[in-house]
Amino acid sequence: MGSQALSSSCFFRSNWVALNSSQPSSSSSSLKPSILLPLKAKNPPYPLHANAITVTFSFPRFHRLKTRAALDEKDQSPPTPLLVQQQEEKEEEEVRTQSNPEVEESVKVLKNAAKTRKVAAKEVLSALAVIEKAKMDPSGFLETLGGSKSPGRTWMLIFTAEKQLKGGRYFPLTAVQRFDAAEKRIENGVYLGPIGCLTFEGRFTWKNRILAFIFELVRVKIGPLNPLEISLGQIDDREPSTKDPFFIWFYIDEEIAVARGRSGGTAFWCRCRRVTT
Repeated sequence: MGSQALSSSCFFRSNWVALNSSQPSSSSSSLKPSILLPLKAKNPPYPLHANAITVTFSFPRFHRLKTRAALDEKDQSPPTPLLVQQQEEKEEEEVRTQSNPEVEESVKVLKNAAKTRKVAAKEVLSALAVIEKAKMDPSGFLETLGGSKSPGRTWMLIFTAEKQLKGGRYFPLTAVQRFDAAEKRIENGVYLGPIGCLTFEGRFTWKNRILAFIFELVRVKIGPLNPLEISLGQIDDREPSTKDPFFIWFYIDEEIAVARGRSGGTAFWCRCRRVTT
C-alpha cells in the first residue's frame, strides 16, 4: 500500500496542477465536463379574457432537472426564487464584462470550450490573454469561487497553458478543486472513477486576487477500499503566503474561473458537481 500511495502521489504531483509546473501534459483529452447552462425563462402564460372559460387540466408532476451541475445540494438557497437568482447572476456578470466587449467575447469562447472541448487551443489561449490583460475587479471573486458557507464550491480543471501562454491543451484527467471561502479550506483531487482517487487538502488565505495555500494532508483511495490518509506535517498556524503555492485570479463568474499559478502557467475551470466518491 505504501508504494502504491507513493507512486500515486508522484504521479499526481507531476500531472495535476499545470499551474505549478512548467511542463504541461502531452495527453489529449477525451473527457468532457458536465456543465449545464442556466435554463432560459419561459414566456409567461397569456392573460385570460374576462369571458373566457377556465378549464383546469391535471397533468402528472415531473421532477425539475437541476439547472446547474455546479450547485451542491447544501449550496441551494430555497428562499430565493430560481429565476430571480439566475437574473441576479446574469446582471452581475454583465456588469463585470459590459465595459469591455473583448472580455465578454473571450468569456463566451471559454464557456464554449468548457462545454464542448472542441474550441481550438489557439482560440482558448487568445481568450485567456484578453482576460489576463483586462484586470477585472476582484472584489466579488472569493465568494463566487468558494460560496458563502461550507463545504464551498467545486470546479473542474478544463485547460492548462504554459508560461506566457506559449501553448496549452485540455487537461486529460478529471481534476476537481474545492474552495471553501467560509472555512478557508482547499481540496484538490484527481478522480479515476472505480480505480480510485488522490486528493490533497489544506488551508488558504486570500488577499486582493491572490489565493495562497498550504496542503496539510493527502488521501489515497484505491477501488472500494477505505481511503488512506497521510499527514504532510503542515500543522503549524502559519498563514499561507506568496512563498507557498498560489493562484492569481483574473476572472470568476458563476460558470468559469481563470487563474495563473506561481510558476506562470495559466488555466481555467468550470463549475461542477461535488465529487463524493
